[in-house]
Amino acid sequence: MTEFRLSMPNLAARKRDGERLVMLTCYDALFAGLLDAAGVDLLLVGDSLNEVLAGRSSTLSATLDQMIYHGASVVRGTSRVPVVVDLPFLSYQVSVVEAIRNAGRVLAETGCQAVKLEGGRTMAPTVEALVARGIPVIGHLGLTPQHINRFGGYRVQGRSVPDGDRLLEDALALEAAGASAVVLELVPRQLAARITTALGIPTIGIGAGSACDGQVLVLHDMLGLNEGFNPTFLRRYAELGPAVRDAVSRYADEVRRGDFPGDQHGFD
Repeated sequence: MTEFRLSMPNLAARKRDGERLVMLTCYDALFAGLLDAAGVDLLLVGDSLNEVLAGRSSTLSATLDQMIYHGASVVRGTSRVPVVVDLPFLSYQVSVVEAIRNAGRVLAETGCQAVKLEGGRTMAPTVEALVARGIPVIGHLGLTPQHINRFGGYRVQGRSVPDGDRLLEDALALEAAGASAVVLELVPRQLAARITTALGIPTIGIGAGSACDGQVLVLHDMLGLNEGFNPTFLRRYAELGPAVRDAVSRYADEVRRGDFPGDQHGFD
């Protein structure tokens, strides 16, 4: 059996020990192997793949079959890092029974270690039901992309005191329901710090400041492949977009000049 350096139950122990968690999105086996070897703690097969890979304008049209396909691909590319798969829009909100069925499919058909879903107190009974049936869950609060039409755009959430209090109550409800961790997206720094202090489970921030117990970024964004996307919270650790264009341009030039393939690239 494959041994993972982390498991969902020991995430809380990592928080108690003060160890920061490193999470990145991943959508395929090739990148999964690279990230696994680089020492990432958690891989997230996010429904962001609907935007990053499929060119959609939001995550809303991502399907369960799409998430299972990419989730299984990522799991096959790993040897030690746990994989978390997003439950797509309307795969878990309609009923608890349907959420159990769909989340169970994700675990069974991908081999992942947990699912992630959006929402707070409203979703706490669903989280509790999933966990009771052996399906670990990571929550997601703040800017929740599946609620983008209600928010009216990608905006920071929890700026007012009442909104901040509600987010804290949501986080506590998810913890009480058995969630293993909570992603905080586009939340003011002080509120994220308050939630992080209040919880015994880790918070994983994206645009939520440095007080969170871990951080997550979209892989293609931090590698500079998504050149048109440059929000305040993003730091690019590479500029692979220009590198890709340069490599393809040189390849095209060599093919057109007849320089590639050379004799060394053929067979007798």
